[in-house]
Amino acid sequence: MLNTQSPIPLYHQLADILLARIRSGEYPAGDRIPAELKLAEAYNIGRPTVRQAIELLVSKGILERRRGSGTFVRERKAEVDLFSLDGTSSSFRKKGLAVTRRMLRKIRLKTVRGEAENPFNGGRAYFFSRLTRVENEPVLIEDLYLHPDLFPGIDEVDLADRSLSEIAEERYYLKPVSGRQTFRIGCADDGRAGNLGVSRSTPILVVNRYLHFTQAENAVYSALYCRTDRYVFSQTLGGANHG
Repeated sequence: MLNTQSPIPLYHQLADILLARIRSGEYPAGDRIPAELKLAEAYNIGRPTVRQAIELLVSKGILERRRGSGTFVRERKAEVDLFSLDGTSSSFRKKGLAVTRRMLRKIRLKTVRGEAENPFNGGRAYFFSRLTRVENEPVLIEDLYLHPDLFPGIDEVDLADRSLSEIAEERYYLKPVSGRQTFRIGCADDGRAGNLGVSRSTPILVVNRYLHFTQAENAVYSALYCRTDRYVFSQTLGGANHG
């Protein structure tokens, strides 16, 4: 029950109770929770307090309001492993999701300038950019840079819907031995926002990924721009996943 003597606001206490019941399975995904009036009566509080608790869980993506139907527990977002040489697409496919990719910029050898976080800054690298759509919704943009000496002739390969890990292993006999990633919340520029179907002010997950090979460190670098409104992006600790 609610503790009126606690410094924690009543609406926050109620939100914690509802969340615990959701996590325990008492209110499973897709089910409607009790109406505001019933919750108010059950916990002997006013409806405005109940409304605050529900709004808090709605803002966290736990609940969703459906006009004329009530408030429901949202389906959990699919979790996708970000630590993969082929840019998470294999992780989507392993979950049975329909994935398509489209080249935004064809691969070419370019001189990299003005990108401090890019290990190829001031030098040359093969570069291409592609958009991943999942269940026909744009989800992810990958800007990828490849070591020119380790990937000769890569500009002759069709990369639109090929796994980069397969190409690296089958064509170049390369497998990453380690890597690292950095994460931040940012916003997309006009071009990326348009391709992702979001506004420039929409927060997105920006990931910078560095993959090391026996032959060279930072041989593959990528900048990922991820929508997070449909999927949870995760990282499995202890090693890299290669699709």
